[in-house]
Amino acid sequence: MISDITDDQFETEVLASDLPVLVEFWAPWCGPCHQVAPVVEQLAEERAGRLRVVKINQDENPLVSARYRVLGLPTLLVFDRGEPVAQITGARPKSAIARELDKVLPATA
Repeated sequence: MISDITDDQFETEVLASDLPVLVEFWAPWCGPCHQVAPVVEQLAEERAGRLRVVKINQDENPLVSARYRVLGLPTLLVFDRGEPVAQITGARPKSAIARELDKVLPATA
């Protein structure tokens, strides 16, 4: 349900997406990233059809991270119609991340 993407795939997978996209910036050495990963997976399942979720390894793909000034990990950026509309930095409880997502996602039909 969550795709791993690269700098080269970012434009087509995120910026050109018809759905809003949650991008999880992470790195293998980042402990809080491993804490937040299962939460992001749960949110991806719960919001399937309203939200795409992708992960990008900041160590292997520094261009997108630099472009959006991602300075801390984990960072979650939500893009809608190619524009960043929300940012969450650091490990947060599921309820806090869900609240931020629901502020920018369209309501369920």
